Amino acid sequence: MTIENPGQAAVDAAITSRRSIRAFLDKPVAREDIARILDVAARAPSGTNTQPWKVHVLTGAARERLSSAILAAYADPEQAAQHQEEYPYYPREWVSPYIDRRRKVGWDLYGLLGLTRDDKAGMAAQHGRNFTFFDAPVGMIFTIDRIMEQGSWLDYGMFLQNIMVAARARGLDTCPQAAFTQYHRIIAAELGLPANEMVVCGMALGWADQARIENTLETEREPSHVFARFME
Repeated sequence: MTIENPGQAAVDAAITSRRSIRAFLDKPVAREDIARILDVAARAPSGTNTQPWKVHVLTGAARERLSSAILAAYADPEQAAQHQEEYPYYPREWVSPYIDRRRKVGWDLYGLLGLTRDDKAGMAAQHGRNFTFFDAPVGMIFTIDRIMEQGSWLDYGMFLQNIMVAARARGLDTCPQAAFTQYHRIIAAELGLPANEMVVCGMALGWADQARIENTLETEREPSHVFARFME
């Protein structure tokens, strides 16, 4: 029998309570807490200690400026069509079970919000909330040097997960956001990014608004016996 210790229980709770939160309270997060979360997250492993992550933390007016610039483009179909992702986040061809999981989480969210398949405007408005960081007080944009290869992106994923888990340990919530990658040119201009930096994703950080229906969404996970093989 495995006996849990307090440290194990705390770590497990931080991981399993992590969810993508899509509505935040208008409540600030102390800069010292953000810095500490990033310091903890930087203990993520990286090949030969390359530490490929670069983080741009936006609050207040800086966050508002970026959101406004992206929303202006997003609201205009002609402008939006001129913006494309720099890298393919999703597969070019969807197959089961991945497409089934994608559809389910999408319709589960829209169902909570009362959005039907015919409500294209409502779905577009909900997607647009990505670009306000779902009203979180802290928005983060993550970039990577273009010379880094696939292994560094694996390292980056572990860093991002560390941020989300460290946030949960402090009662904070997050939402990792690939939606920002479409507007990398606007982001580069607003943040003054050098040409060698590539946008990886964004992330909202703050205090979850527990009264909002969208924050009741709990996505399903397959049990380990489905995806793992134990061989002796």
